Amino acid sequence: MAIQPIRLFGDPVLRKPAIEVVDFDKELRKLVADLTDTMLEAPGAGLAAPQIGVGLRAFTWNVDGQVGHLVNPRLELSEEAQEGPEGCLSIPGLTFDCRRALSVVAHGFDMYGEPVTIEGSEYLARAIQHETDHLDGVLFVDRLDGEARKAAMRAIRESDWFGLEKPTVKVSPHATRGLGF
Repeated sequence: MAIQPIRLFGDPVLRKPAIEVVDFDKELRKLVADLTDTMLEAPGAGLAAPQIGVGLRAFTWNVDGQVGHLVNPRLELSEEAQEGPEGCLSIPGLTFDCRRALSVVAHGFDMYGEPVTIEGSEYLARAIQHETDHLDGVLFVDRLDGEARKAAMRAIRESDWFGLEKPTVKVSPHATRGLGF
């Protein structure tokens, strides 16, 4: 389909909770294709719709050669945790250790509206949790402990890309019930 520009830290769309998908139509299939193409081109382990300026609850992932997508995810997290490096296409070039659940069971839908359950651990679990956070307006730096978060914010402010891109607001071609993203 089409590679889309990825929104960077500071863009307000990254902080707005996305709305549930209600229309499993041609536009949603185009969104999933755009997310997949953009994620693979970047390259990244995942990409959520808000990262390309669309405030809908959909994301893609690419972990260990497995490419997939999930719409309207609901997560069941394990109590066992993992700590490991995490980065984000909206915060390019920076990684910090972040605590996540070790495994996840994600329930949702595919782009055709069919129910889907994805079970993953370690890296796939991390990617699914990270992308679902994006749908709730949460960035991985929000999950860091105090010292790590200070270091992350300092690194973001000192990065080459911070503040160069003026956030733009566009109207989504998808049904957003009057909300512009």
